[in-house]
Amino acid sequence: MSRDLKGRDRRRHAGDRVAAWSLGFAALLAAAPAIAIVGLLLYRGAPAISLEFLFTFPTDGMTAGGLFPALLGTLWLVGVSLVFAVPVGVLAGIWLSEYAGDGRLTRLAELAVVNLAGVPSIVHALFGLGAFVLFFHLGASILAAGLTLGVMTLPVIITSTRAALRSVPHAFRVAAWNLGLSRWQTIRAIVLPNALPGILTGVILQVSRAAGETAPILFTGAALYLPVVPTSPTQETMALSNHLFVLLTQIPGVPDDAKYGTALVLLVLVMAINSAAIALRWRLRGRRAW
Repeated sequence: MSRDLKGRDRRRHAGDRVAAWSLGFAALLAAAPAIAIVGLLLYRGAPAISLEFLFTFPTDGMTAGGLFPALLGTLWLVGVSLVFAVPVGVLAGIWLSEYAGDGRLTRLAELAVVNLAGVPSIVHALFGLGAFVLFFHLGASILAAGLTLGVMTLPVIITSTRAALRSVPHAFRVAAWNLGLSRWQTIRAIVLPNALPGILTGVILQVSRAAGETAPILFTGAALYLPVVPTSPTQETMALSNHLFVLLTQIPGVPDDAKYGTALVLLVLVMAINSAAIALRWRLRGRRAW
């Protein structure tokens, strides 16, 4: 009997080791492409990085010089998309989580969010062209491009907001209602502050996608080259993602270091914004009531 128990223990431990090694290998396999991409960009792009590269305009037919207008334009686009997508996405998530029941309208709204998340980016580009550039007469501009990016990233913020709100224990709501708070007062003072770390997760994903997309801004506000930096959302702008696409496909004679350097700057910009949001999320998570 004791031998049977020992044999079962050995088999169980062996199975645990196999599972641990398999899961670790799968995690390493998933991380390997990201590590390889970052390593390649650092190796090939780092020699191009300098103050001149970051803060000067392209010259010699965009085969030399820097990428300052594209860097500033990317910040413009991300900022406009955030200003639109975050309030709309958070409010929609609050409605779906806290006010909407299980009716037909709710199911229709959830289906619309799921379908919007699956729409290809080039379709969003055509929507932005038809809706913002032509119908609302915004023209090709930062505003039109930013709104297009905001629409494209809405499902991420809506979904993360709804999940974050539903993760707050229902007992918090019951306690607030027993103290006489209305539903909106409970959401604003109790539920929303405790759900902010989860909401910021959606915002982080939104920033990453908005900064790296090319197709949605091609027809709505991205310019091939501009000799000035944008000072208003009604102007067109260069953008890092589109600038990289142009360097790779349309401008002959561009040094490889400049191409990889542009990609590295885009990656570092996204990681810097994400790191700031992650730090804020950790700080807010430390203040959570549970």
